[in-house]
Amino acid sequence: MRVLLAEDDRRLGKLVKYMLEQNKIKVDWVTNGSEVYEYAMYTDYDILILDWMMPGENGLDVCKRLRSDGYAKAILMLTARDSVEDRVSGLDAGADDYLVKPFEFAELMARLRALGRRSTQQIQQDKVEVGDFTLNRTTKVLKKKDEVIQLSPREFQIFDLLVQNLGIVVPRDILLDRIWGMEADVSSNNIDSYIKILRKKLDLGDGETAIKTVRGIGYKLEVGGQ
Repeated sequence: MRVLLAEDDRRLGKLVKYMLEQNKIKVDWVTNGSEVYEYAMYTDYDILILDWMMPGENGLDVCKRLRSDGYAKAILMLTARDSVEDRVSGLDAGADDYLVKPFEFAELMARLRALGRRSTQQIQQDKVEVGDFTLNRTTKVLKKKDEVIQLSPREFQIFDLLVQNLGIVVPRDILLDRIWGMEADVSSNNIDSYIKILRKKLDLGDGETAIKTVRGIGYKLEVGGQ
């Protein structure tokens, strides 16, 4: 197993690195959050042990950036924050597991073994290519050629629904039901706002847009003649 340890507490980092190496785990150790992204994206680690509070860029932001750019390896978040809200924030940012400081080394090893078992199970990524766009439903990432297009969760859901109905008009009521639920307090103006933002992000150039409006009914996706 190869691990990237991101921990700015030098005493703790030195101890964890030593203990991991005693268990025959290869470890690279960084102490600044700004270094984590480059190490993680360009070296093949099995697991990233990521401290929440780090100089340069905090662990939460690093985790979000990695996931938005398609990083699929396991991430274990370390933090002294132990409230339910903090744990939810860490997991929502893309962490696979969460360990509160101070912790016993035996528990850390158990978490790593569990994450290691998951990482060895090959997951067939669910990808759909539409024109120049590639939608990855596994990592929740949309790319135009090699460029990542940043989408909010709602924008991703809307685009995914339009992809599933490529070339077919999706009525507003269906969008409302599938994305928000019929009981949600969402108006047509809210849907229009999301569509407007999506159109800008999915710009095809020359004034062309991938999302067409069918007046009085809804929207449809048309890309590359499809």
